[in-house]
Amino acid sequence: MVTADRRSANGIPALAPEAPATPAPAAATDSAPAADPGHGDPPGTEALLAACCRGEPQAQGALYRAYRSQILGHLYRLLGGPHDLEDALQDTFVEAFRSIGRFRGDAKLSTWLHGIAVHIALRRLRSRGRQPREGTVDESTLAADALQARTVEARRQVARVFAILEHLPPKKRVVFVLHEIDGLPLTEIAQMVGAPQITVRTRLHYARKEFFRRVAADPAFDGYDIPTGAAPVDPTDDGEPADSTADDEGGRP
Repeated sequence: MVTADRRSANGIPALAPEAPATPAPAAATDSAPAADPGHGDPPGTEALLAACCRGEPQAQGALYRAYRSQILGHLYRLLGGPHDLEDALQDTFVEAFRSIGRFRGDAKLSTWLHGIAVHIALRRLRSRGRQPREGTVDESTLAADALQARTVEARRQVARVFAILEHLPPKKRVVFVLHEIDGLPLTEIAQMVGAPQITVRTRLHYARKEFFRRVAADPAFDGYDIPTGAAPVDPTDDGEPADSTADDEGGRP
């Protein structure tokens, strides 16, 4: 289920999942401080990393619990809902434990983990192709009670945001979500996706252009403050610069 009782700084409904109950690895019995939702690393991270590099199951379980909620919310927004969410979460940590010995410490551990999640999300987005999936709301959950009307409307708006995101090429979609919804700086996004900051800035520019043009054309967003310059959607314009095709068809995310 999506909670959307607040908005991000630019007016987009805040997108956060109610985390499904995924059990921690059976061998994990130690506790660890939870990672800061602002992508900070908890105390004791260096010792935890060292133990994970030695392949200690309890340390791996502790790291999983410390970062699970943060990575889960990150993947939820990147993938556009619960579809493939649990599989993507599992793939992220499997890849992290497989390659943790290569973590050099030149970025925060949280940034490194989020970078792995970005790569996992990109692979899954590409496997869907460019065929948009319409965002839906389970009508059985829509209660007539006036007290729930605000929540119901928020769910509809979140569904529309996800539906619009389906129109963005995967690399631009990822950068848009990380910056416009998660609120991350371009420097950190560049580390996550493994691309120069100028490339990230360019992707963000064209992602914003297409996203807000579609928002402006969608009656569901009447009353929202649309950034100046957002024009009605031209079906012959896919929002891409003339020389950007190679940027989204190959290479790093």
